[in-house]
Amino acid sequence: MSEACNHDCSSCGSTCGEDTRKLKDFHEDPNELSDIRHVIAVVSGKGGVGKSLVTGLLSVAMARKGKHVGIMDADITGPSIPKMFGTTGEVRGTSAGAYPVTTAGGIDIVSMNLLLENSTDPVVWRGPVISGVVKQFWHDFIWQDVDYMFVDMPPGTGDVPLTVMQTIRLDGIVIVTSPQELVSMIVEKAVKMAEAMKVPILGLVENMSYFECPDCGKRHEIYGKSHVEEVAAQYGLDVLGRIPIKPELAAQCDAGQIETVEGNYLSEAAAKILELDK
Repeated sequence: MSEACNHDCSSCGSTCGEDTRKLKDFHEDPNELSDIRHVIAVVSGKGGVGKSLVTGLLSVAMARKGKHVGIMDADITGPSIPKMFGTTGEVRGTSAGAYPVTTAGGIDIVSMNLLLENSTDPVVWRGPVISGVVKQFWHDFIWQDVDYMFVDMPPGTGDVPLTVMQTIRLDGIVIVTSPQELVSMIVEKAVKMAEAMKVPILGLVENMSYFECPDCGKRHEIYGKSHVEEVAAQYGLDVLGRIPIKPELAAQCDAGQIETVEGNYLSEAAAKILELDK
């Protein structure tokens, strides 16, 4: 019985004896014309580790498996997804909602850079306004027949990650890391946020993992020895892939040609995501 009531709560079916804040579900439905089967967010506890690259590669991997993929670029102040896919063009819409822009490979994209007059214009907004735009990407756009939507999150555990996890019912998150010693702390921040928001963690992807010499084939750990396996074991997580430092990969992304990238860097991650259909 709650201290705030004066009766036996079990006899009236009331929830006044419970913490109603824990029971409230803040998740919101997408546009009524949208059809989205699974949503996965790509996150990290810090910036510069390659969330957009992992988002792009995962999307391409799933599209190659015959899945219809959508990308919500939730990094409002630092959007890079359109550039990576070489996607331009105006967003079209009707009174019912707007439609994503589709890449050459058939991936649907919504990004702030597709809404700006010039892609280099800065977005100088405060947190609540940015969070509102992310909600508009979810509510106001019509995502048609999407098997998998990937949400490219901004770094950290601030307004936008919180908005996404509260607003969108996520099937899971993929945490992106790098080989530096501080990776354990970064992962722990993301893990704790996911646990607090009751979002499943699909696993870890390590970016900039190693450099393979084109002459001798030897692998060099430019940023130090990888700790991803031990960090994953510490939190009971799977390692879903290790992406090397590869100049050709960077050049293809810079040229807007990520859909032409060869290599199965994230085959394990794709397999894990496909399990959501089982």
